[in-house]
Amino acid sequence: MKLLVIEDDESLRELLLEYLTIKGNQVDTAGDGITGLHLAIVNHYDAVILDLTLPGIDGLEVTSKLRNEANKNIPIMMLTGRGTLDDKLVGFNKGADDYLVKPFELEELLVRLQALCKRQSELPYKNHKLSVGDLTLDTETMEVYREKKRIELTSTNLRLLEALMRKAPHVVKHTDLETSLWGNNPPDSSSLRTHVHYLRDAIDKPFDSVMLNTVHGIGYRLSPTNLKE
Repeated sequence: MKLLVIEDDESLRELLLEYLTIKGNQVDTAGDGITGLHLAIVNHYDAVILDLTLPGIDGLEVTSKLRNEANKNIPIMMLTGRGTLDDKLVGFNKGADDYLVKPFELEELLVRLQALCKRQSELPYKNHKLSVGDLTLDTETMEVYREKKRIELTSTNLRLLEALMRKAPHVVKHTDLETSLWGNNPPDSSSLRTHVHYLRDAIDKPFDSVMLNTVHGIGYRLSPTNLKE
């Protein structure tokens, strides 16, 4: 699993980093809510381990912003010293998926994280509004916006964009994109490249930063924007 630990207690943060890494996970850490929120928005994680009490903005606000502003459905495990029912209900109402009261056993944390990620992987796509950075796609209306400007795309390029957004910021292989567009009977090898060219012209060329990146020999990926040189 790729995990993000947002915890201001340095000793606990380092303990979680060491333990989860030993168990074969890739782990990033943050010591405050603002840094943690930024990491959670710009990167892909399988789950977030989030302390309730944080400097900057607290865990409840981080959760609320991830759910309501960044449209992130990532599983969130809330850590706290508060164990009352009311405290737990507040956390769940903000969008937390699970709640672990300190002190806790590391083995229990790992098992519950694995269960959260397994359930998430088995869910169908619930959110019809996809977003990567300032680019959004509504899969019901098929409307695309960037910086609040409407972008018109052909049906093929809409399917191409959706396939890239659902996997962002990961690389999507050429063969997977061809299957998404044409099933088992793709046209000639230049067709995908042509559609990517048109899509890049639509979502990147009019703006000051680029999102659609070529990974040579592998495929393409969408990522939060990089300024043009």
